[in-house]
Amino acid sequence: MQHFLTTAVPYLRRYKRGLAMGLGALVLKDVAGASIPLVIKAAIDTVTSDAPLTVLYWFCGLMLAIAAFKAFFQYWMRVILVGISRDVEFDIRNDLFRQFTRLDAGFYAGHRTGDLMARSTNDLNAVRMMLGPALMYLTETSLTFVLALGIMFSVDWQLTLWALSPAPLVTLVVIFFGQRIHARFQKIQELFSDISSRVQENLSGVRVVRAYAQEEAELEQFAKLNERFIHQNLRLARLSGLFMPLLQALIGMTFLLVLIVGGFRLLDGQITLGSFVMFNTYMGILVWPMIAFGWVVNLMQRGSASLKRIRAVLDEEPSIRAPRQPEAMPRDATIGLHGVRMGWNGFNALAGVDLTIPEGATVAVVGRTGSGKSTLVQLIPRLFDPVEGEVRVGGIDVRSFDPAELRKVIGFIPQETFLFSATLAENIAFGVQNATEEQVRAAAEMAGLDCDIEDFPLGYRTMVGERGITLSGGQKQRTAIARAILRDPRVLILDDALSAVDTITEERILGRLREFMRGRTTVLISHRVSTVRGADRIYVLDHGRVVEQGRHEELITRGGYYADLHQKQLLEEELESI
Repeated sequence: MQHFLTTAVPYLRRYKRGLAMGLGALVLKDVAGASIPLVIKAAIDTVTSDAPLTVLYWFCGLMLAIAAFKAFFQYWMRVILVGISRDVEFDIRNDLFRQFTRLDAGFYAGHRTGDLMARSTNDLNAVRMMLGPALMYLTETSLTFVLALGIMFSVDWQLTLWALSPAPLVTLVVIFFGQRIHARFQKIQELFSDISSRVQENLSGVRVVRAYAQEEAELEQFAKLNERFIHQNLRLARLSGLFMPLLQALIGMTFLLVLIVGGFRLLDGQITLGSFVMFNTYMGILVWPMIAFGWVVNLMQRGSASLKRIRAVLDEEPSIRAPRQPEAMPRDATIGLHGVRMGWNGFNALAGVDLTIPEGATVAVVGRTGSGKSTLVQLIPRLFDPVEGEVRVGGIDVRSFDPAELRKVIGFIPQETFLFSATLAENIAFGVQNATEEQVRAAAEMAGLDCDIEDFPLGYRTMVGERGITLSGGQKQRTAIARAILRDPRVLILDDALSAVDTITEERILGRLREFMRGRTTVLISHRVSTVRGADRIYVLDHGRVVEQGRHEELITRGGYYADLHQKQLLEEELESI
C-alpha cells in the first residue's frame, strides 16, 4: 500500500479530470445496473396484481432504455479509465528511462541488464493492469455491492443477512490466497529477470559462445533456468486453480441459501414473488463482483510486487550529480589531478596521483595492464568521482560543474567502443544535433574511415548492426574517433583508441589527428610507444602511481619501464620485418 501511495498516486493525480469523468461514468453505469432488478420486481408485482398486460410492455421498454443507458456509460468508463492506465504506463516508462540515463556506472555494475529490462517491460505491464482494469473493477464491484446490498436490506434485511453469511469465508479465502499469490508472483518476476539476463548476455556474447563451442552448454543452462520459471508458473497456476473453485463454491452456497430461505419466506407470504425474483436477480448481479474480486486481488498483488521493483529503481540516487548551483565552465581547459586516490573493495586503482595537463598540450599515459590508466581518464569527465583528492578543469573541481555541461566540452573515446544499431552516419553524428553530411564525411576522413566506407554498398547509410557487429574492431574504433572529432571538443581523450589497427594505419590516423589536436587539451592512453612518442609529456603509471614522467627522449635515457617498452617494440618491429 505504501508503494501505491508514494508511486502510483502522483501519476494518477495528473489525470484527475479524466478520472473524475471515468468514475462518473462508472457510477451512472452501476446505478443503472442496480435499478434493473427493481424494475423487474415492480413488473412482476404489477402483473401478479391483475394489472393489464399492456403495462408489462411499458416495463420492457423501460428496461431496454436502462440497458442502453448502462451500455453507453460502460463504454466510456472503460475507454477513459483504461486509457488513463495507458497514459500512466507511458509516464512511468519515460521516467524509468530518464532514471536509467541519470544513474552512474556504479549502479549498472550491481544490476544485470536483463533484470532492468524485465522491470521496464513485464513489471510495468503488471503495474498498468493494477492501475487500469484492477482499480476500475475494484471500484465498480465495490459500488455494485453497496447499491445491491442497500436495496436488498431495505426490502428484507433477514434474507440479506442469510445471503451474506458466507462473506467472512470469502474474505479469509481471498486474504489467504492473495498473500501466497503475491509471494509466488514476485518469485516469478525475479526468475523472468534471470531469463532476460541470460538471453541478453548470450546474444551480446554470441561470438564468444561459438568460438568456445559452448552452444550446448548454454542451452542446457538456459533449459534449467526456463524449467525453474515454468515450475514456479505452474505452482502459481495450481494456486489460482484452487482459489477460483473455492470462491465459486462459496458463491454457490450464497445462491443456495437465498433459494432455500427466500423460498420459505415466499411460501409464508413474508415477501412477494417480485421481491423473491429481485433477490435472485441481485445475486446474479453479485456473482461477477464476487468472482472479479478474486481476479482483482490477484492483479493487485502482482502489480504491487512489480511496483515495488520499479520503485526501487526510481528511488536510486546517482552518486554523480550536479550541485545545486553549478559553476560555469571556464574557458581554460587545463586539467589537474591532485592527490587523487580511486579504489574499490580495498583495492587502489589510483594511489595519490598528481599530474597537470596544460591547456592545448598533448599528454600521454602509459603503463602495464591494470596500472590505472583508464581509471585516470574516466575521472576527467566524471564517469567516476575519486575517493580522495580533486580533479580540476580550469583550476575548478569538476564536482562543481554540471556533469552534462562538463561532458559537452570533452570528446571521450573509451577503450571498449560502443556503436548503436543505426547507420554509420548516425553513429558518427551521435551527440551532435543537425550535423551536416559534409561534417560527417570530414570527421570520417580525419579518423581514417573514409576508405573503408567507400567499399560499403550503401556508404554512410550502411547499417552497422547491434553494437557494430558488422564492423571490424578497427572500423569500430575509427567510427568512435570520428564521433569524438565531430563534437569539436576542447578536451580530447583517446583511451587506447587505436589498439585494433595496425601500426601503419595508426600512423596515418595520427598524422591526420595532429592538426585537429593542435590547441586542444589531449590525453592519449596507449600500450604503443609509436602512439605516444610525439606527446608533450608522458606519464608512466605503475600500481596506481606515477613512477616516471618526461618527454620521449628523456624517458628512453632513464632506462625505466618506458625504455624497456620502447626496446621491446623495436625488437618486435625488427622480427616482423624479417
